[in-house]
Amino acid sequence: MDNPNNVFSVFSQNNIISGVSQVACTDAQALQAMDVVLLDVRNLDEYEAGHAPDVTFIPLGELEARVGELDPTIPIVAICRLGGRSQAAAEFLTAQGFVVANMTGGMAAWSSDGLNVVTDEGTPGIVV
Repeated sequence: MDNPNNVFSVFSQNNIISGVSQVACTDAQALQAMDVVLLDVRNLDEYEAGHAPDVTFIPLGELEARVGELDPTIPIVAICRLGGRSQAAAEFLTAQGFVVANMTGGMAAWSSDGLNVVTDEGTPGIVV
């Protein structure tokens, strides 16, 4: 990606909370097509019930220990159920030097907007 620091500017429309750009779920889906990583930070049971396709899964409670699994040169959109845990993850990752946005409304908004929710088996999932 040529300039990862500008990747969210088109989508965030100056909506920044605690230094973190906020993006809508439809924008997160578009960003994923641009090779941005969608990082699901929910708990295992929530993730197993259903998640966005092709996400990276690291629960918030494990993020500090597993941050080395993420590539700091690739922008990230953090996702949780409603947006609170993903905001915390985005703030942490931003402090570590990552370029990160928070997906507002979380998987609840993703699902209500009619975007695909799947299980690891590829079957339809649900948001819990």
